Amino acid sequence: MAELGEDSAREVISRIVVRDIRFPTSRYLDGSDAMNPDPDYSAAYVTIYTSHNNSGDGFVFTIGRGTDIQVNAIAALEGLLVGLSVDDLFSDMGAFWRLLTYDSQLRWLGPEKGVVHMAIGAVVNAVWDMFAKREGVPLWRLLSSFTPQEIVNLVDFRYLTDCLTNAEALAILEKAAPSRDERSQDLVDNGYPAYITSAGWLGYSDEKVAVLVAEALARGFTHLKMKVGRDIDDDVRRVAMVRALVGPDVKLSVDVNQTWEVDEAIANTRRLGEHGIYWVEEPTSPDDVIGFGTIARAVHPVKVATGEHVANRVMFKQFLATGAMDVCQIDACRVGGVNENISILLLAAKFGVPVCPHAGGVGLCEVVQHLSMFDYIAVSGTSENRWIEFADHLHEHFVEPALVRDGRYRAPQGPGSGASMLAASLDEYSFPGGPTWSTSNE
Repeated sequence: MAELGEDSAREVISRIVVRDIRFPTSRYLDGSDAMNPDPDYSAAYVTIYTSHNNSGDGFVFTIGRGTDIQVNAIAALEGLLVGLSVDDLFSDMGAFWRLLTYDSQLRWLGPEKGVVHMAIGAVVNAVWDMFAKREGVPLWRLLSSFTPQEIVNLVDFRYLTDCLTNAEALAILEKAAPSRDERSQDLVDNGYPAYITSAGWLGYSDEKVAVLVAEALARGFTHLKMKVGRDIDDDVRRVAMVRALVGPDVKLSVDVNQTWEVDEAIANTRRLGEHGIYWVEEPTSPDDVIGFGTIARAVHPVKVATGEHVANRVMFKQFLATGAMDVCQIDACRVGGVNENISILLLAAKFGVPVCPHAGGVGLCEVVQHLSMFDYIAVSGTSENRWIEFADHLHEHFVEPALVRDGRYRAPQGPGSGASMLAASLDEYSFPGGPTWSTSNE
């Protein structure tokens, strides 16, 4: 790769704009769970502009307070970006990822975890969005067009080689390569399986849950998830209620949102398991690899799912290699963007663990669908026992909303990553000066 930014006559990154965007979802308890009873779904939203007036969008999902901190972290990256050659970036996106994550001073604030790492992820995703827009294709198609070696070149194998080598990753990708076109066409024709969370937020009344469950079944969903973790007796009652509503053949999973101790998680999961739950999600601290392994062994055949709060590929390596993760839940906006998520997809493929992304937040459905579709076409080669989460909130604010029909995501066809929000929505929900917030206390 040429030295980034060396030719000032070429198209270069000229500026970035970061916005604090918040939606008042707490007013209706949308998104409520045991750990987060009153979330305001939000985004630290970045647009990267070039000297030729092209742009790309990315964001970090947040839930209200603290979004300003994430905004400041993204803005702090501007000095590393302005002046970089766009052609050089697109020619070696792996080098671009390392440019940001290897920065000697920023690394002290992580390394590769927390607010700064998520800020890097937003910037990386925005550049991928720009790349796909320039090529005139959706991100899943762009990624799936790369050769196996080009995909390997995107990945940082540092700290992974004891479990996944460059050669092993290449072999995984080469195995999937001959039948890519067949799966790509299947994706366009039939879509990708989805499960729905919107029926089971913890703050909803039984009556509202019953209505939403019926609607979910009518829309073709065969896998539902509900929130638990506030009171185990009430959790058991609610799970039993939903099981009775959906019947024995619909998959039903539960999400604890990190609220239990390890022994408590085992006992409670066994109680809930009497009603046929498929997986238990985040039953304890998302950093506790040992605890997750203990829970997974004790509650089998109920599967243990986690990943939305796992900070980086090294943590995913530990969960996957030790059998502490039965379901791998990547998040498009938690780790360092597209590149790092590709490394996690490869790790999951190496260990034979299905990837079922987290998408319970504003914009997450729009973006992460591209990663699952790429995984199906170019990495794992299967969608069996895999679903992308669908939460039926706030899609109307995006230029190309995620489309789910008959319980399946429909492959997006517009150029980009799906991250771009409508200008009117950005203005309306900007915090604190947008109309929604400036008039909320009047």
